Amino acid sequence: MRTATYFFIFLNLSLALFEEPAVYPLPFLATSVLEVLCLLVFLGRLTHFAKVTLHNVFWKDTKNICIMVAILLSLTDLAIYGVLRLYDVRSIRWSRIVRPIFLINFAESRQIRRAFRSIRNTLPEITYVFLLFMFSLLMFSLMALKLFGERNLQTAEGLPYFRNYLEIVFDLYVLVTTANSPDVMMPAFDFSSWYALFFIAFVIVNTYIFMSLFLAVVYNNYKKHLKVMGGGACE
Repeated sequence: MRTATYFFIFLNLSLALFEEPAVYPLPFLATSVLEVLCLLVFLGRLTHFAKVTLHNVFWKDTKNICIMVAILLSLTDLAIYGVLRLYDVRSIRWSRIVRPIFLINFAESRQIRRAFRSIRNTLPEITYVFLLFMFSLLMFSLMALKLFGERNLQTAEGLPYFRNYLEIVFDLYVLVTTANSPDVMMPAFDFSSWYALFFIAFVIVNTYIFMSLFLAVVYNNYKKHLKVMGGGACE
């Protein structure tokens, strides 16, 4: 039964590849029949679980409530989408975002829930590092606006270079990943080679220091919460 549950969860999540807009489009009737089949299996699994569980225990378990709500939302969305499709009204399947709930909340997914809770418990503790990183990014963006914004520099495509603050924030955010390096710094470097010091300082502070610190905090806190949950009582 565990294997069957995982199979239908995987099938339900995979439908996103075949539903419009799709990577490999299939007729709406085919995907809707498969989704209804998956939801019926989930409902049957939940009913079976209710039969072997005390009534009060079953209804107090948040996981069971989440599954029932996800099934109801999916069926409602499927019905609305089908009716709108009959009248040639374009719409989207908003219930796709609830499909991972089935993966997390079934009784067979205890290890996945442990990992999910560890991530959830880690998030508040990495918020301070993330806020420091964002503060650094915003300050460097402001410095870049003052350094380059008044010099009428242009990119290789002839576009204004570092004159809009929000665009600067985005470009420097991408530079943290080095995806746009060295292109993003070339107009300033061509104007004066000394401006390379600004980008070197930015990369050292944000890419090497903050990203390493961010990774260390995430890893240590995740490991700590996973160890605490592993040592506690199992569900």
